[in-house]
Amino acid sequence: MRKSADVVIRMQPSSNYQRLYPNTIVWEEYQKYLPLAPFADEVVEYLNALSASLLKDRESRLYPDVITFAFFCRKGNILSQKEKYTLADVLRVGRGILFHIAPSNVPINFAYSLVAGMLAGNYNIVRVSSKQFLQVDLIIKHMHLLNETNQYPAVAKSIVLVRYDRTSDATAFFSSLAAVRVIWGGDTTIATIRENKLLPRSYDVCFADRYSIAAIQPRAILDADDAEIKKLAEKFYNDTYLFDQNACSAPHIIFWLKPQISEAELECAKTRFWAAVHHLAAEKYNLQAVLSVDKLTAFYRQSVNVDITREEMPDNFVVRTKMNELPEEPDTFRCTGGYFSEKDINSLSEIAPIVTNRYQTLAHYGISAEELKEFVLVNHLVGLDRLVPMGETTAFALTWDGYNLIDTFSRVVTIY
Repeated sequence: MRKSADVVIRMQPSSNYQRLYPNTIVWEEYQKYLPLAPFADEVVEYLNALSASLLKDRESRLYPDVITFAFFCRKGNILSQKEKYTLADVLRVGRGILFHIAPSNVPINFAYSLVAGMLAGNYNIVRVSSKQFLQVDLIIKHMHLLNETNQYPAVAKSIVLVRYDRTSDATAFFSSLAAVRVIWGGDTTIATIRENKLLPRSYDVCFADRYSIAAIQPRAILDADDAEIKKLAEKFYNDTYLFDQNACSAPHIIFWLKPQISEAELECAKTRFWAAVHHLAAEKYNLQAVLSVDKLTAFYRQSVNVDITREEMPDNFVVRTKMNELPEEPDTFRCTGGYFSEKDINSLSEIAPIVTNRYQTLAHYGISAEELKEFVLVNHLVGLDRLVPMGETTAFALTWDGYNLIDTFSRVVTIY
């Protein structure tokens, strides 16, 4: 967008992008958006129809993240969210056009970001990952199928999905239309995108690169039966290996609470947990040779800077390092594909000194809600926006990274 005197001149549409949905679009018409109230009936019905279409497709069963997304979009769940996120005496409407830049490493993220924008009452332009993901193709296929029924034309015309690489100038054009620009990515990505100007009343909502951890009560491991341990391993696998430990919510450090338990019992709990995780990873995970090299490199780099011990494991599906000290910035030693640092602690408060605002999620097992609440309040944490049971780190919610997305993506209209 350029501004000459008091005249605002819109940028011309860029042709340097691939339009994935819809088949055709007239940008002049698209900009005549009609914001809705949050959780508008037609949006709820559209999402429910998309959910039903995905769940009927046998191909969806190949992708747990697609199934999870489809269940999130069910009418029953959306109406439940409506009760949590709307107030009868507050009038809200969408802000207009939202431009979402989805991350490159989590296939389904684009869809959740889109849904949040839709439920807040907006039109949405989404740049999906430039990487090819079959899950993305599958969801878009069903959006096209739904569009062909012509059941929800008003909702269908509010959605645009595009793909382009870093050499494209399309970001500048889409930014010039946006009331809100939603950026998912690392610090460098965010800085680069912010070079593209927004309208004066527009703003960015940024979901920067974050770091996540886990805390386990070993007594809970020892007390669990074999079926529960197997289920716990599956949950941990989904939290970590499902996205190659690339998701911001994937734990990298595992903290073991050791009070009121002997060293022998603690080691027994660790052995039981990691044996179950290793068995599942060896069975399901496609360990590429380059990841094994990356893990070895990460171990050498970490060992130079931190007092660590490499824990014995059968192979490279699970690599564990025991930290004998807690460095100031342990997040700088992360690695993907099943590389975990561990630290024995006497209380959750020992974690507090390292928790900066870059920390997103704490996955927990065997720890009460009261203990977690006390941990946050007593230590005045500046980071950790989500403390969730193990297995739910990737579960999307309309409050994310501390943002209430419905409120953030909509505006309040006051009437006196």
